[in-house]
Amino acid sequence: MVQQGAQDSPLTTGATVDKSLQRAKLYTAADMDAPDEVLVAGRRVAVVSQRSPGKETANEDSAAVIPWGDNAAVLVVADGLGGQALGEQASALAVRRIRLSLQQADPAFAMLRSAILNGIEAANRDVIDLGRGAATTLAVVELSGSTIRPYHVGDSGILAFGGRGKMKLQTTAHSPVGYGVEAGLIDESDAMHHEDRHVVSNVVGTPDLRIEIGPERKLAARDTLLLASDGLFDNLHLAEIVELARKGPVHKACEKLRSTARARMDTPVDGQPSKADDLTIVVCR
Repeated sequence: MVQQGAQDSPLTTGATVDKSLQRAKLYTAADMDAPDEVLVAGRRVAVVSQRSPGKETANEDSAAVIPWGDNAAVLVVADGLGGQALGEQASALAVRRIRLSLQQADPAFAMLRSAILNGIEAANRDVIDLGRGAATTLAVVELSGSTIRPYHVGDSGILAFGGRGKMKLQTTAHSPVGYGVEAGLIDESDAMHHEDRHVVSNVVGTPDLRIEIGPERKLAARDTLLLASDGLFDNLHLAEIVELARKGPVHKACEKLRSTARARMDTPVDGQPSKADDLTIVVCR
């Protein structure tokens, strides 16, 4: 099931797409000490993915930066659920399926939106086939020239904000607490410590999958686009995230977010959020 309709935008030419897809970067089971930086669609993108402190099993988060020609790209963050190998497999399947869907789409006839949705739906079937409770969240952004369109499933988040910190896009977590915050029933600060914050009500890996699609939005030159797993949002307040990421080179912004979140995981302090978890952040400007 797909929520919220939106108009398709045409893809670019086949030869250009084939060449650009060879530069796609996938991050699965990663444990990075510093952000990676790439240039896509005329914008700089920094990515970092790191497993939870003290964790001996693999990072269950995955991410992808997938160029589509010279002026478009798809950014992805996935947070695997189900425990250890199942979570790792589910999130990796999701990002690989989206890349494969883009590779298989015919640029002469397909639409980028359709290719993304086909990839998410194929990922859902693959994760269901894993069985044993495997699931993953997904946060996906279609970046086409100066416009973006968000797609998400679960509680991995997408933000867009201006150079002065004005929020332009904030997805709602598909969870009881997320819906409570959206409805004004739960304060954002209280939500950080809510006993049900870990409960997710919509995931990839279920027959009842719901894909939430946002409308196209303009992204100005100094605007920042951010995708992240809940390892970021469970350790930094929204205002802190915006303040750390709204200016400066994207790799430095990404590193400030990573190091601050990691410090809070490592050393809990009274009055500050702290929840050890895998952490994945994508910052684009």
